[in-house]
Amino acid sequence: MRIVALYNIKGGVGKTAAAVNLAYLSARDGRPTLLWDLDPQGAASWCLQIDPRIKGGRKALLEGKSPMAKLIKPTAYDNLELLPADFSYRNMDLGLNEKKRPEKQFRKLLEPLEAHYHTVFLDCPPGLTLATETMFAAADVLVVPVIPATLSMRTLALIDDFLAREELTRLRTLAFYSMVDRRKAQHRKLTDTRHDGRFLFTTIPYASDIERMAERRAPVAEFAPRSAAAAAYDALWREVDGLID
Repeated sequence: MRIVALYNIKGGVGKTAAAVNLAYLSARDGRPTLLWDLDPQGAASWCLQIDPRIKGGRKALLEGKSPMAKLIKPTAYDNLELLPADFSYRNMDLGLNEKKRPEKQFRKLLEPLEAHYHTVFLDCPPGLTLATETMFAAADVLVVPVIPATLSMRTLALIDDFLAREELTRLRTLAFYSMVDRRKAQHRKLTDTRHDGRFLFTTIPYASDIERMAERRAPVAEFAPRSAAAAAYDALWREVDGLID
C-alpha cells in the first residue's frame, strides 16, 4: 500500500483539487484507492458528494472506538472510497497530544487497511502543526502543489527545512506547479525553468473547469473529459505514479 500526501503550508494552491483528481485517476486505472480527507473544511468530501462527518469525530477515530474500515464511505466511482472529513479535525492536535507517540498514530490507523488498498491519498490541511508531522510520518511520498509566484515558492523551502529539522528526509517530495496562468510573465518564467529537477514536468493550469469541481461535485474528467485541465491531471497522475512505483 502506497501512501501519498497532498500538502502545502499555504491554502488556496489547488491541493484538494489535485487530491480528488489523482485519487479518481488511480481508481479509474483499476486500483483500489482510498482518499482520506483530513482537512476540517471537507472540500474533498464535498467534491465526492459525501457528507463531511464521521461518527464520534476525531476523538472516536484516534481512540479506536470506531475502526477505520467502518468510517470509510463508497463513492460514485468504482475502486474509489473516501474517509470523510469532520469539523472536529480542527482540534486534531489536542487528541494527538494525549498519545504517547503521536507521530505514529495515522500510520497505525492505516495499517489494518494495507490488504485492501493499492494507494491511499491524504488530503492534508494547510499549516504546520503536530498533525502535519503525523501525516508526514504516515506518508511514503509528499506531493506539493506550488503556484509559480515568489511567496508560494518560499513555502517549498520552508517544507524542506521542516522535513530536515524533524529528520523526515526519507519522505520523498514531489513538487509541481499549480494554478499556472501563462499570461503572467512570472508564471511563464518559473514554469519554463526546471530548477535542477526540483519540479515535476507536468503543470496544472489555472482553469475554470477546476473551479467548477465544487459546483459539479465531481472530478474534472467526469464533466469535462476533453478539457485541458483533465489532460493535465491525467499527465500529472502518470508522472507521479511512475515515480512512486
